[in-house]
Amino acid sequence: MKYNYLNTKGFFSALLLSSLSIASAFADQSSAPLQVPDILSSEAIAKQIYLPDFSYAGYRNGTEALPTPRGRILLVDEFGASADDEIDDTNAVIDAIKKANDIKGPVIIRFGPGRYRITGVLKIERSNLVLQGQGPGPGGTTLWFPRPLNQVDKSNSLLELRQYLVDLDKRQREPERNLDEYFSEYSWSGGFLWIQKPGTRPAPYLEKYDPEITALTKIESGKQGERELTVRTSKQLSVGEIIQVQWFNRDGPDAGIIKSMYGSESHTAGSHHWTFKKRPLVRQTTRITAITNDNVSIADPLLHNVDRTIPAQIASWDGLEEIGIDGLHLEFPDAPWFGHHMEQGYNGIYFTSAYDSWARNVRATNADSGILSYNSANLTFQNITSDGNRRAHYGVHMGNVHNVLAENVKVLNPVLHSLTFNTQSTKCVYKNAEIFVAPVLDQHAGANHQNLFDNVTMRVQATGTEDGPVAVVFDGSGAGYWQPGHGAYNTTWNLNVLIEGGAYNNEVVTLQGVDEGPMARIIGLHGNQKFELDYRPKPYVEMLNQKIESNPSLYDYQKQARLRNDVNSSR
Repeated sequence: MKYNYLNTKGFFSALLLSSLSIASAFADQSSAPLQVPDILSSEAIAKQIYLPDFSYAGYRNGTEALPTPRGRILLVDEFGASADDEIDDTNAVIDAIKKANDIKGPVIIRFGPGRYRITGVLKIERSNLVLQGQGPGPGGTTLWFPRPLNQVDKSNSLLELRQYLVDLDKRQREPERNLDEYFSEYSWSGGFLWIQKPGTRPAPYLEKYDPEITALTKIESGKQGERELTVRTSKQLSVGEIIQVQWFNRDGPDAGIIKSMYGSESHTAGSHHWTFKKRPLVRQTTRITAITNDNVSIADPLLHNVDRTIPAQIASWDGLEEIGIDGLHLEFPDAPWFGHHMEQGYNGIYFTSAYDSWARNVRATNADSGILSYNSANLTFQNITSDGNRRAHYGVHMGNVHNVLAENVKVLNPVLHSLTFNTQSTKCVYKNAEIFVAPVLDQHAGANHQNLFDNVTMRVQATGTEDGPVAVVFDGSGAGYWQPGHGAYNTTWNLNVLIEGGAYNNEVVTLQGVDEGPMARIIGLHGNQKFELDYRPKPYVEMLNQKIESNPSLYDYQKQARLRNDVNSSR
């Protein structure tokens, strides 16, 4: 089934449409105002087609460049590490980390040039710490991990996940391969560079381990897309505090938060959206910027309205700040790949409970997952490369996170989920990414919504069918109890699809995303051939087969406009 969409010839051509026809065509969409006017065809369409302001993603909500590391410098070589000698350097690096834990103020743990052998987990459990190498290229710093996590991780950090896999009988069943095994806990968790504040929990799995959440205050009112809210009492709040705005669903399938996330498709929401009544369904980790009486300002816009039908609260959040992974090549052996969910744990960086932190100039070779992120916000992953011969599960992963920015990402190896918005990820962005092998834009179900694929290039092989060549571009994977593939306002902006085989250059190629989610926005999808789009449910589409020349990055456009507005309002 193929759909016919509005396909304008530029940002202002839709002025020819009457307001009546617009209202009729998009009656199921939100009527909330556009954060940055006129980025869509016209102000009239902007009022009908809500487009979130994605510019708050990343370190310091996008307002500052990634920092130059400063602080006390610890050289791992002075603790006994030595590159290029094939002698194990794990204990020396761990000793450097232990020393850093005893130092007040920022610390840089530096690796010299060459190849360091690491056979244990390097845990970062304090704020203001940077692991720094001399770059991921020739003459730079390589951390060589010859053994997987399932051999070297002796901690109990993933005990709850292991128990969850057994209790719920989570197994990879492939009879044709004679495969019937429990999922590996390292398929989507753990890493050799493991960032986590002690006592925190990356993600909730078993209810019996759920802590009692104590609200700092209930929210009386707040409007989607705005940064001001009114609370019942601000006595337990303070300016500068990192808090979490939490929306619960205690009203079942017809709850207001479900309707806010899925609109007219709310009936398709899976059971996990209401099964766990004591867990927040939507989390927004942010910082308080101002308090006046019981009026509170936060650092980034509210994901949803807060009112009688969509209740929310403010709770405390506990984590680390100012963690950096900088200038490293993470190398794993070209070991056998045992299949999906059977990964042994060749995982690079594992960010959990981190805020205003980053990974910069990192290359992961032959990893099962290069970067995994959970229970975090305001992260930037910049200049990241995934390569090697092995098949990977994730290149850069975002799950249970808010405002994470991955920019200048190159995926050069076969990755099952090339770029992924996973469970409960919100306002996250992949910007200026390029996928060279087996590309897919993965919207992984699990209440992920308001995320952005921004100026991404994909090199795709088409497949011939009776109806002509097709290529799967979007993949709304994930468990049925977390469907649909995504919630409202997931946006694809200026997507460049390069067909490298499987179609003649004069054929129209159908790009597919047949198991996605409602209220998607797809603007500026183009490439080296003419395309039709088969995306379900029906999205808002503009500028199909047209490249966006004037504003190739929506994130950059929105950020520049926001910063200009901030300057003007301060005068």
